[in-house]
Amino acid sequence: MATSSLTFTSDDALRTDEGTILLLVRSGDAPVVIGSDAVDQPTLSALGFTGTAEQHGVIVLDGRRIELVGVGSELTERSVRRAVGSAVLKAEGENSYRIVVPAGLLAAAAEGAALGSYRFRTYRGTLSTATTVPPIVLHTTDDDAATSVERVLAVADSVALVKDLANTPGRDLPPAELAARAIDAVAELPVEVTVWDEKELADGGFGGITGVGQGSSRPPRLVKLSYSPAGAQAHLALVGKGITFDTGGLSLKPATSMTGMKYDMAGAATVLGTLVAAARLGVATRITAWLCVAENMPSGTAIRPDDVLTMKNGTTVEVTNTDAEGRLVLADGLVMASEEHPDAIVDVATLTGAALVALGRRTAAVMGDSALGQRILDLAGTADEPMWAMPFPEELREVLKSNVADLINAKIGGYGGTLTAGLFLREFVGTVDGGDERIPWAHLDIAGPGDNPDAPHGFTGKGATAFSLRTLLGLAEELATP
Repeated sequence: MATSSLTFTSDDALRTDEGTILLLVRSGDAPVVIGSDAVDQPTLSALGFTGTAEQHGVIVLDGRRIELVGVGSELTERSVRRAVGSAVLKAEGENSYRIVVPAGLLAAAAEGAALGSYRFRTYRGTLSTATTVPPIVLHTTDDDAATSVERVLAVADSVALVKDLANTPGRDLPPAELAARAIDAVAELPVEVTVWDEKELADGGFGGITGVGQGSSRPPRLVKLSYSPAGAQAHLALVGKGITFDTGGLSLKPATSMTGMKYDMAGAATVLGTLVAAARLGVATRITAWLCVAENMPSGTAIRPDDVLTMKNGTTVEVTNTDAEGRLVLADGLVMASEEHPDAIVDVATLTGAALVALGRRTAAVMGDSALGQRILDLAGTADEPMWAMPFPEELREVLKSNVADLINAKIGGYGGTLTAGLFLREFVGTVDGGDERIPWAHLDIAGPGDNPDAPHGFTGKGATAFSLRTLLGLAEELATP
């Protein structure tokens, strides 16, 4: 993990000759430089700089290097967060990077700077040039700098934790290691940890996690993290898919589809990161995170198509596709989360290629309880983590019927793969106090935005993204004040 340090000052940024100065430019008939009159219209025109979103330009003024970045036509939290993040993504090796922040937008600028400053260099060798992320100084007139930086740094550190875990190759992050890193992440926080090893999982009837993990020489784990602040009025359960590498099992993926499967534990990393951020900030919501961790490998001990697994709640599942393994481990996690009768359950998973086909690389699918889903969609809009509500057509439930068991895990050659996966998961969500009403539940399929193999955009570089962490943290904070 490599991130820059963030500091704040009320000094005029253009009075210093140290480091690069970043100025924001709003587009329009006459582009406007925010926070400075030192760069005039003729200079912008000579550069061909119009201020369109994330447009970059550099000038030297009186010996000072000044970078310009466009925010588009509107000066909003979203446009500032993206503009600052896109600039910092490109920043390397300066003495400092000084950003003039518009009034009232400190938190957005600071978050963009912190997110954009992430670098993953653990595996860089002798052929790579060693560079550093410059210290970032935010020049602001806002009075809430101290409050803003506390939350921003907690979020940035947790995002970096998620990205570090998801960017780590599968060879170096087997299930036991992911469990150990989760323990380390909460070591200094008021969080209780319980870990089930392979024997305890088998003895406890966790048929999904045990079944998926039995093909690997590196056995599965279930990790429970419990944050229970005094006076909490609400309980949020988070369940994360933690497939540390997904070959598809005996239903083996083709080579092009297997590349990038180190990211298949991004859901588990995200729920861990969310809990860490909430505990660090003292959010007054009880949060339980369930990390359902296994490695899906082909071997003589792997589950086969046609095998039947018995899940934690006694439901039997005929395995028709061993590459539809995420829903199997999540099923056990959802059952365990339901047993504590939380006020809401949210599961997060890089679950289906169908979600990627339907919504592309930057948008996640949201399914489940409509009220909870809408709440998440609203928070996702604020966090700039695009999500889209997907339906639950009841007729697709018939697709999941098995001739020999209660359910099948996937319909081979079927349609609506994202929807049927969600319907499968719904079967394992418990009811409120044992009645007929299902616990409010939402399923986030982050198969598209969970990692970014394409060009950087906004504050998002290549690799793991920690997508949905900031939305889920917002949900925990919102639940604290019902």
